Amino acid sequence: MRSRLCAVVGAVVIGAGLLTPPSASAAPGAPQAPSVASLAASAPAGLIPDRPMPEEVARALTRVARASDGRVRLGTVGSSNEQRPLPLASVGTGGVRLLYLTQQHGDEPLGTPAAVRALWALGVPDSAWHRWLRSRVTLDIVVQVNPDGAVRNQRYNHDPSAGGEYSEPGVGYDINRFHNPLTPIEDIPVPEARAILRRWHATHPAIVVDYHMQGRYLQPDGRETTASILWPTTTLAGEAAVTRSRQVAVRNFDVLTSVAGANVTRYPGGDYEGIARNGYGILGSASLLVELSDLPPEQADFQIRTAFTSMIATVHGAANGSLWRTDPARADTIPERGPSLPDVTTLRRADAA
Repeated sequence: MRSRLCAVVGAVVIGAGLLTPPSASAAPGAPQAPSVASLAASAPAGLIPDRPMPEEVARALTRVARASDGRVRLGTVGSSNEQRPLPLASVGTGGVRLLYLTQQHGDEPLGTPAAVRALWALGVPDSAWHRWLRSRVTLDIVVQVNPDGAVRNQRYNHDPSAGGEYSEPGVGYDINRFHNPLTPIEDIPVPEARAILRRWHATHPAIVVDYHMQGRYLQPDGRETTASILWPTTTLAGEAAVTRSRQVAVRNFDVLTSVAGANVTRYPGGDYEGIARNGYGILGSASLLVELSDLPPEQADFQIRTAFTSMIATVHGAANGSLWRTDPARADTIPERGPSLPDVTTLRRADAA
């Protein structure tokens, strides 16, 4: 039973694979892409903790910006309900814009250290490839969308006055239910969601990727899901945006499985338009949700590297155009996520039977 449930994660090295799959031709004149391993290795050890507090995020971003000689630019998109800054880090000056979001749910932290590592890997080295990439894309990352939830290790933001749908009364709101483009921004009760929507309207990113965490799930073949992805499923999203979103999903599936060693499935998400994945699809962006499974603590770095690989591969695919040469129909072949993994007590009982 134990061997059947074991995730194939411990010894995987994300190293050798290049960012461009063999089936995707590089853009004319583009320098050879480095391996994911070399990019990951460029970030120093101890840059940021696995589950950082807001002040640790701020220190890490300041360190990245200084080391980048100004190539990583820092700012904010607004403030949380408790007036903590919502950090914005940007790299690149190209015409193709991307927006990444991390830690909308305060107890789902691993996308945040991945984002800091990605900013270092893209902004600090200054090779020909790095200069080429930065000339073609502008990547914005809102690093830790929910700092108030992060300090409490809770899903919701902090708002004792919260009430109504998608809230925990007396605790706060679920930020990832308030990106509804059909609601006037000033009428949205969640400052973090208002800030992200305003940033979208200021920059109109071609791609939005939202990084979360999920529970643990077992596939029929006995392997454990390590990540799940999904594109917009609302009928309000236009066909072109959904097609591009599915292309981003396929690219992530290919790279995460072949380079990061992840076991990727399709996330069973809902159709509500206030979910970021749906809301930004309605607005016209290629939009993707990435959910990292909440594996044991010793596998946290594997999951951070999975998110890092997604971030790098997506921005590189946008820069060389290989994203848009992907067959969107292949998204339908991404396996559905299996049932919840039995808890430890259930496993022990099964082993004793």
